Amino acid sequence: MDFFLYSLLNGLSLGLLLFLLASGLSLVYGLMGVLNFAHASFYMLGAYLAYSLSVYIDWFYCLFLAPLIVALLGGIFEYVGLRKIYAKGHAAEMLLTFGLAYVVLELVQLIWGKSPLASVLSPFWTQSAFFIGQYALSVLKVFMMLVSASIALLLMLVLRFTKLGLIIEAALTHPDALSSLGFNLKRLKTQVFMMGCGLAALAGVLGGQAFVTEPGMAIQMGAMGFVIIVLGGLGSVAGAFWASLAIGLLQTLLLSYSDWGRLGSALPFLLLALSLLFRSKGLMAVRNA
Repeated sequence: MDFFLYSLLNGLSLGLLLFLLASGLSLVYGLMGVLNFAHASFYMLGAYLAYSLSVYIDWFYCLFLAPLIVALLGGIFEYVGLRKIYAKGHAAEMLLTFGLAYVVLELVQLIWGKSPLASVLSPFWTQSAFFIGQYALSVLKVFMMLVSASIALLLMLVLRFTKLGLIIEAALTHPDALSSLGFNLKRLKTQVFMMGCGLAALAGVLGGQAFVTEPGMAIQMGAMGFVIIVLGGLGSVAGAFWASLAIGLLQTLLLSYSDWGRLGSALPFLLLALSLLFRSKGLMAVRNA
C-alpha cells in the first residue's frame, strides 16, 4: 500500500508537470492555430537558464526570472517571425517553428555542451524528503505539485472568469467582430504566445531540477506535449489537464511494476493511436484541426 501511494504521488507530480508544459502549447494552438514545434525548446531553455542563473541568485528566484526571459524571447520570435507568415498558412508556421527548434538545440549545445549538466544549485530544503513507509518522496516533487496545481487553477480561473479569458475565447470564435470593437488581435497573439513560452520555461525550471538537464529533454517532453494536446482536444486547456494527469498517473504506475514496465514508456503513444482511431477530436476539442 505504501508503494502504491508513493507511486501515485510520483505520477501526480509528473502529470502536473506535463500539464504545465502542455497548457502553453494548447493555449497557443487554441488562439492562433499554430502547432508550435519549438515549444519544448522553450522548456529546455528554462531549465538551462535556471542552471546558469542559480550560480548568481537563489534557485527560487529562477522560477520567476527564467520564465520571464524565455517569454520575452518567445515574444520577439512571434513578432519578427511568426507574425510575418500567418497569411501563408499553417504549413509555413510549422516549418518555421520546426526550424527554430533545431536552432535552439544547436545553440544550447554550443553554449552548455552536449553532456548532461550537474544538479542546479537549489535550496537545501528541496533536498529533504517525506517518507511514506520506507519510500522517500522528495520535497522538490511536492513543491512541483503545489506550483503546477496553483498555475493550473489560476489559468483555468483566468480563462473562465476574467475579461482576458473572454477576449481570448472571442478571438477564437469571432476574431473579426473583436477587431471591429477595437481590440488589437496581433498584440493579443503575441501576449498569448509569450504566456505559452513562459509556462513551458517554468516547467523546464522545475523539470530540469527534478530530472536531468540535457539537450535530449526537448525531444522527449515535446513528444509528450503533442500527445497530451491531441488526447485532451486541440485547443482545450481543461482537456490538456485531464490528459496530463491520466498519462502521468498511468505511466508511473505501469513503470512502478516490473511486469508492466515496458508498457509505461509506450503508453502515451498507444493512447494517442487509440484516440486518433476512435475519438479524433480528443476529450474536449475547442478548435478544429
